[in-house]
Amino acid sequence: DAMARPGSVQRIRPAAGMPTPMMYGTAAIALTLFDHDTPVWLDSAMSATPDVARWLKFHTSAPVIADPSASSFAVIGDAQNLPPFDRFAFGSNEYPDRSTTLILQVHSLASGPAFELTGPGIDGAAVLQATIPANLLEQLEINATLFPRGIDAVLVHDDAIVAIPRTTRLAAQGV
Repeated sequence: DAMARPGSVQRIRPAAGMPTPMMYGTAAIALTLFDHDTPVWLDSAMSATPDVARWLKFHTSAPVIADPSASSFAVIGDAQNLPPFDRFAFGSNEYPDRSTTLILQVHSLASGPAFELTGPGIDGAAVLQATIPANLLEQLEINATLFPRGIDAVLVHDDAIVAIPRTTRLAAQGV
């Protein structure tokens, strides 16, 4: 439902036994989407704890890799230090599905600045209040020019997730 209804906050049933600093939503996404064919890159906040990579390998068989440009998924534990999108895979015009999906753990999906989302799957516009990285809006604007290639993002806070596919436009509300 999160990808089908961008901007809507979806709750995920918490999974037990995931390592710190992984949030429930991140663990549930990993258990659902990662497998032996999906290389995963971890930012410094996630890779600082070896238990995260071990947990992912044990539960999903996903290879944890050092090169973000070769990753199917990137798990970002410190969203405020989000790397530039050009470090990740954008896919190609022939294979846009070979891009990286970012999973960004954020401080809130219920408070903070308001953003308006438009695009497929959204009736008119949706409003999201979230604490997102300062550079995310700019990177998403550049990302939009690459369509059909581009990065998809999923924001996570605790057991809540919000999808922002590459077809969704995000703007600060009131701008």
